[in-house]
Amino acid sequence: MCAARERRCVWRQRALLCCVLLAAWEVAWGQLRYSVPEELPKGSFVGDVAKDLALQLAALRDRGARVVSADRTQYFALHANSGHLVTAEKLDREQLCEGVQRCVLRCEVIVEGEMKFYGIEVEITDINDNAPSFREAEKELRMSEMTAPGSRFSLSKAHDPDVGVNSLQSYELSGDEHFSLSVQVGADGEKRPELVLAKALDREEAAFHELVLRAIDGGEPARTGTARIRVSVLDANDNAPVFSQAVYAVRVPEDVPVGSTLLTITATDVDDGLNADVKYSFKEISTKASKVLYLDPKTGSIRLLRSLDFEEGDSYEMEVHAHDTGELFDTATVSVSVTDVNDNAPEISVRSALSEISEDAPPGTVVALLHVQDRDSGTNGEVRCSIVESLPFQLERALDNYYSVVTSRELDREEVSEYNVTVWASDGGSPSLRSSAVLALRVLDVNDNAPVFAEARYSARLPENNAEGALVLTVRAWDADWGQNARVRYRLAEGRVRGAPLSSYVSVQAETGALYALRSFDYEEVREVGLWVRAEDGGAPALSSNVSVRLLIVDENDNAPQVLYPPSSAAAAGAGWTGVELAPRSAEPGALVAKVVAVDADAGQNAWLSYELAKATEPGLFRVGLHSGEVRTARSPLARDAPRHSLVVVVKDQGRPALSATATLTVVLAESVAELLSELGSAAAPAEPGGSLTRWLVLAVAAVSCLFVAFLLLLLALRLRRWRRSQLLPPASGALRGVPASHFVGIDGVRAFLHSYSHEVSLTADSRKSQRRWAADSCCNTLPARPPPDKAAPLLGEDAAGARGAPPDALPVSQSLRTPRRPPSRRLPPFLLIAFPFQLSFLAAEVCFRARHRFIW
Repeated sequence: MCAARERRCVWRQRALLCCVLLAAWEVAWGQLRYSVPEELPKGSFVGDVAKDLALQLAALRDRGARVVSADRTQYFALHANSGHLVTAEKLDREQLCEGVQRCVLRCEVIVEGEMKFYGIEVEITDINDNAPSFREAEKELRMSEMTAPGSRFSLSKAHDPDVGVNSLQSYELSGDEHFSLSVQVGADGEKRPELVLAKALDREEAAFHELVLRAIDGGEPARTGTARIRVSVLDANDNAPVFSQAVYAVRVPEDVPVGSTLLTITATDVDDGLNADVKYSFKEISTKASKVLYLDPKTGSIRLLRSLDFEEGDSYEMEVHAHDTGELFDTATVSVSVTDVNDNAPEISVRSALSEISEDAPPGTVVALLHVQDRDSGTNGEVRCSIVESLPFQLERALDNYYSVVTSRELDREEVSEYNVTVWASDGGSPSLRSSAVLALRVLDVNDNAPVFAEARYSARLPENNAEGALVLTVRAWDADWGQNARVRYRLAEGRVRGAPLSSYVSVQAETGALYALRSFDYEEVREVGLWVRAEDGGAPALSSNVSVRLLIVDENDNAPQVLYPPSSAAAAGAGWTGVELAPRSAEPGALVAKVVAVDADAGQNAWLSYELAKATEPGLFRVGLHSGEVRTARSPLARDAPRHSLVVVVKDQGRPALSATATLTVVLAESVAELLSELGSAAAPAEPGGSLTRWLVLAVAAVSCLFVAFLLLLLALRLRRWRRSQLLPPASGALRGVPASHFVGIDGVRAFLHSYSHEVSLTADSRKSQRRWAADSCCNTLPARPPPDKAAPLLGEDAAGARGAPPDALPVSQSLRTPRRPPSRRLPPFLLIAFPFQLSFLAAEVCFRARHRFIW
């Protein structure tokens, strides 16, 4: 007794050890097995995958893990927080594994970060959730009264989707003593009920018999199903139909068209009349086969109701029943075998895939895990996978039907930013079928490209007097990178303009590259600004590039012409000048009277000046040169012309719009200075009181008297010195009498800016050497050139004497005394030396008069 116990303990230890070793072997190979009953609600616990596979929960959460299966419906899910495998759908064993004794569902656990997978098998155990049921709840049997006792009649067997103990176990019959129940057990263990006639029938005693057939399963509690049987007693029909063969077998391809006749069964009845009329029907047929096959009750042909699918069912087996009108029958077996046709393309499932990859990822980086399968069998189910060779990816076989997609070379996002990798799978059928899966992969950017400007250099023209903040131009730079690495910002390089920082003149908008003027530019001060703009991306480290920008200031007509001569009224008032010009009445047409001088601070066309006479006392008497500004006589003055003329000359530039300035000239027609003074005096006398004029004349006469006395003393001293030298030295025949030329006295007058009209008067003791010379280089081409050296200059006395009778081409006086040109003079008579102080007196009077009237000498 003790030995037997010890042997049992040893066997138990060995069995436990084998189970442990088997579990360890399965875990080592990544294979787990669980068992759960059917009809569990969604989310029910199946197994602790993390514990059984020794996986860290943190790794499952961070790297990601999920459950995939080859079926279209996912029945399980993995909780990343707990590592538990739970049901994702309510499991019905009868629906999942119809007709299968052992129901096993397979799935895989994919760990995303580690690119690993583990196989899991879950067995669905049966529970007694289905009661036995009959295909026909009510059945009517017709029996001849001649039926011998002990005759057997086949009944419809009950169907219980459950398996094992929960399946159908027994039948019971109740209702009548004429019948008993016999249950036959086939070779496959299937129980088939038969109705046995226990007692002879007598139609006259009972035409109908009501029976109840009950089917009972072995569950706890047991479930039952019932069928009502009505037995009608007929007159005698003693011959049953007989099938031509006991088993009908046929093989058809799965692509046979719908409606085709697969085979025809035949049965014969030797009876005559109605008792020989045979009808056909299915006696035993599965639900799946009943949806696919149809039996014609009259002809016995079996036709196809819908397409066959080898992958869903490769064979169908059923029992057919042939019976006559007397309910005599015969039974045969029909077997339909389906042959495979290459009608299923390979299926590609993406188990795990990356959506992004850095462009600096090394070759060999795994980007996706693929599972490939073909539902066909044999050669039709052999699958080959491939990728287009031009792409930087390749396939590597991982395990059985798993493939890894890896990079074959380095990536460049600037060359290709996104890849649509197409994986092709083709089977070995003829013709071959193929399918594809597309992997969308985006390449992440690395900052390996500096910004590039759209132009090698920029140039812009900016009109002067621009508004502060005006847009000058926009520089554009592009970065071939992406995202933050392609975000370009602009800034100015350091520089200075006219000693001031460049940033005080212009600025650049950091985001758009727009260059703005911070101040209003003046072409007359700054004509060109050169600067550098730097474009810098947002990478780390940042990359940058520079471009030169040349800013040209464009001149605008913002400066009106400025008249230099004659000066404006304010300037003339401050300087004591009123702009009076002298024109002889004997002047010929085209004689120069004055010249208006003006400048314009602008440049180019804006500085081109034109002159025109806007207003004149006598419109036809004077004209102005369009481009020279010279005021000339248009005709000879007439006696009826007024002695005093006011001319308004307009100076315009060529800008758009044109700017202008005016100059006012007063021209007096007079033949001599005395007449000029008389005219000016008559014009100014009403404005001055008599006492003031007398005071100025007394001062002038006193000054002239002083000068005359000084002149007489000087003249007497020179004469005495000459007489003394003539007494000491012998006389020389060729010697000049009088003082040397170095003692000549000169008087020079200057009129105005750019215009000076002057003459020299030389006096000596000998009146024959007295002469006057006109300066030739100080008139700016407004006076005739000095006479040739071989011609003597006009004498001063003759000039004074002939002032009133000057020729018509006499020149005007601008800011000094003007004297008409005279022909070459003769020697000055001695008595004219006495008249010279009087001429000086007139000159002094003129000076006083002009000083009184704020003229400049």
